[in-house]
Parts: sequence; structure tokens; C-alpha cells
Amino acid sequence: MSTQELAIGIDLGTTNSAIAVWEGGKAKLIPNPLGLFLTPSVVSVDEEQNILVGEAAKSRLITRPDQTAAAFKRFLGSDKVYRLGRLEFRPEELCSLILRQLKSDAEAYLNRNVTDVVISVPAYFNDHQRKLVAHAAELAELNAVRLINEPTAACLAYSLHETHERKFLVFDLGGGTFDVTVVEHQEGFIEVRASTGDNLLGGEDFTHELIRWVFDSLGDEADESDLIQFAKIASACEAAKCQATSVRQVVLPSPFNRTLTLDKEATEEIWKNLLTRLSRPIRQALNDARLSPDDIDELVFVGGATRLNEVQKMATRLLGRFGKSEIDPDLVVVIGAVTQAACRLRDEAVEEVILTDVSPYTLGISVNRDGNSGVFNPIIERNTVVPASRVERFYTGYDDQEYVSIEVYQGERIWVRENLFIDELELAVPKNRAGREAIDVRFSYDINGLLEVDVTVVSTGESKLKLIDRTAKGLDEEAKQRSIERLAQLKLHPRDAIPNITLMEKLNRLYEEHLSNERHHISQLIFLFNSVLESQDHVKIKKAVEQINRELLAYE
Repeated sequence: MSTQELAIGIDLGTTNSAIAVWEGGKAKLIPNPLGLFLTPSVVSVDEEQNILVGEAAKSRLITRPDQTAAAFKRFLGSDKVYRLGRLEFRPEELCSLILRQLKSDAEAYLNRNVTDVVISVPAYFNDHQRKLVAHAAELAELNAVRLINEPTAACLAYSLHETHERKFLVFDLGGGTFDVTVVEHQEGFIEVRASTGDNLLGGEDFTHELIRWVFDSLGDEADESDLIQFAKIASACEAAKCQATSVRQVVLPSPFNRTLTLDKEATEEIWKNLLTRLSRPIRQALNDARLSPDDIDELVFVGGATRLNEVQKMATRLLGRFGKSEIDPDLVVVIGAVTQAACRLRDEAVEEVILTDVSPYTLGISVNRDGNSGVFNPIIERNTVVPASRVERFYTGYDDQEYVSIEVYQGERIWVRENLFIDELELAVPKNRAGREAIDVRFSYDINGLLEVDVTVVSTGESKLKLIDRTAKGLDEEAKQRSIERLAQLKLHPRDAIPNITLMEKLNRLYEEHLSNERHHISQLIFLFNSVLESQDHVKIKKAVEQINRELLAYE
């Protein structure tokens, strides 16, 4: 099979990322250099200005927070710049380094070049954010042939081998984003009925609320401006969040050396506002799909943050049924993404699956109404099944008007200034009294994200058509080239060195987290590992790694 026939799917996550290939009629997960299927979406720059990605970088969130970045996917489309040591990165550039690592893992596993990929994105990502994901892929020398919404990918993973009809709600809470999608499944047909969400709500926010509570509890004992101290408290809060118990314990390291305990009621109070925010998109998605909770046959949990007891309890209460997570919530999206890649290549195992999607945002134009200018007039409303074509008639606004300007926007707010500007076009109209000249505006939106705007002057038949490419292509070429040149100069560690680097960074983290006898023990392990690494004796290194990993089990 040629390189172009590889079906590769990628889940570029806020917290973790994954890659899979379609082989032998099924999805096959690809391991990273540590043999794991999940790669932390963390990037760090070491003291020699080399780039670290994944587990090694994650350890440096505590030991070198000023040289490490995480959760940057949340800031795609913003002006945020990350300074790591002496280097600066935009969010899409950091995403490209994660994608580059995944590409390297796949090529090492398959012994083939990897180029064409399907990448999952949050359903509620806007046009610009989607473009930046594809730009990140391009920087990693990948071609994003399709961007698939994360909940839709999960639906595809769950529905691939189903034969009975059902409606299900996908509750997708990742590290940085929240999506709710209502899907109807019939044999060989998957229809997205409604999709909505919150781009600024995810598992990271639950951690941040715990961090806020800890600092409030410690008062003057803690200093938020101390990056090392903040990183240690954040790590303790993340560990507490992930505890599968009703009582959570935040075990604070040096210099505090104590444990803060939260019972079920206190935890729910801390997360009360976040849980309320989770409930709103569920209600909106059901309302947009014109369904009641009783109409939903299955509640499907996607994303690592859905493991939180409080989150499951809230969703179960709203839907009146327990959720299912038969496929690992952290891996279901990448399985769906690679399934879509197989669909695209018409693999015989999936060629009968037909997938429809919806426009997650409303598309419309700016109009004057009731004496108000800059009012948003929807033409294709959110959750309209695509492809779709809609036409509306408008009229000139003042006497002897010579031109009409059609400004296209995306969003849900009544004022266009609060929505996202997409594009505009102008068309001449005959001079006449206000309201005498009619203009038809037609929006046609296809499955690939192409929006066609067709404006016609009714009295003359004169028309102007503009194709607005809303697919994830077409970013500024000069900016692209600058990023490509900057990233090409970065030094990455050889892939076979990553496991040893990761273990050393883990030892450094544990040394900083512990005191007294434990710290002394860890220091001995560091000295041992340094010694065998300097020997470059592969047999000795392998034995030392096995010994160190055994001894580190006591610190897990």
C-alpha cells in the first residue's frame, strides 16, 4: 500500500494527545517511545535549548515551570505568547511540536512516511481556531485532510459496529474544552442532530479551582508569585482531583508538608459554578435537537475529566440515566478520527458508514433594523445539518443608495460587533427610493466548510458570488514561512534517547518533591543513573532502568 493510502487519525488534546492507524479493518493505537498510547501535551526547553515533548516535559512543569508550557491548545486564536527559556512560541507552534512527536512515533512504528492525517478538534472551535490546527499540522509536515469534531469522532467509534437504531448524547469534557453532541444512529447512518459547548471549560478548570482553594486555605504561608511553589501546589491539586473517592486529599509537598482534606459537600461547593456551566450546553443541545432527556437512549462519556464523580453525577441527574465509557474516554476520539480516515479511503470495513454533521455556529449578515445598525441577521442557524442552502430577501436602507455591502459574521449574539467577522462583498444597485430595491442573499454551506455567498439584485438580475473558504487552510503565507523557519532551527532529542531523558526528569521531580531520607534515596538513584548513562553501556543502562523503576514504585 502506498504512503497516500495510510489511514491515520490524531487526537490533539489539551492534556494528552494520541495517534492511531487503521490496519486489518480496525483502529490500532500507536505507542510513543515509552510504550504508552497517551502523550502529555506538554513542551519544555532544557538548559541546552533542546525541545522536550511529553512525559519528560510534564515532569519539568514542577522542576522548571518557567521553561515549560501546557494546556496551550486552549489559547489557539489568542495573542498569548509562551516564553520558554530564551525562546518564544505561539500556541499553534507548540501544538505543532506535539504533532511532530506523534508523526515521529507513527513513522518509527510503521517504518513509513506519514503525511495525510485526520485530526480531531473541539466541536465548538471557531473558524480561526480550526485554521490554526491545520497550520500546526503543516508546521509538523503533516497534511490535515480532514478536521473532525471530537464528539462526532466519538460517535463514529461507538457506532461503527452497531446495527440498532438509537439516539445518544456525547458528553465530551477534555482538559480544556467541553462539547455536547446529540446523535441519531441508524444502520450505516450517523446523523449529528445538535452540537454545542464551551471552549473555555475543561478539566484544567477543576484543577484551578482546587488551587484557588488551597491558596486561600494557606493564606500568607503561600506565595502565588513563586513559580516553583505554585507548580508544586498545582501538581498536588491535579493528583487530588483525579482521586476516585468521595473524600479528596491534597497532599502538599515541602515546604508545607501537610494534607488538606475535602469531603464530598465541600468539593461540590468549590466546583459548583463549573458544574452549573456544564449543565447549560446539555440543555441547549437537547433543545436545539428538539428532544427531551427521555428521548436519549445512551449517555456516552468522552474525555479524561468525565471520570470525576461529581461530573458523572451531574450528567446522570440531568439525563436520568447512567453514562457509558466502554471505550477508554481518553482514547475514544483518536479511534473515531482514524475511523474517519478509513472512511475517507473507503476501507471495506467502514465504507457503508454515512456521517452527517452540523454547523456548530450561526452564519449571517449585518443589517439595520428598527433604527439600529449592526444587527446580526442569521441565515444558516447553528445545528443546521450540512450541506445546507438558505436564502433571505433584504431591501435598500436609504434613498438613492448605490451599493449594498454584505458583511458576513459567525456567532450567536444580536450585535455583529460581538460576533466573529468572516468576510464581505459589495454589489451595485439601481438608485431608487429606500426600500424599493430588493436584494436576495443566499448562503450555501457544504460538509467541507465551504461557504458560498450569492447576492442578487432582484430588479436587474445582477449577481455577485463569493466563495469563502472556511476550511482550515489559507492562513497568511508570510506568517507560515516565519514559523517554519523558526521551528526548523529547534533541536529535538533523538527518539531513542527519550525514555532515558524522561526517567531522569522524573527523578529530578521526585527529588524536589521529597525531603530527608526519601530525598537521599532518590539522589542515590540519580547518581547511579548518571554514572551508567556516561558509560554508554546499553546492557548496564537497561539493568539500571529496570532497577530504578522498581524502586520508584514506592513513590507512585
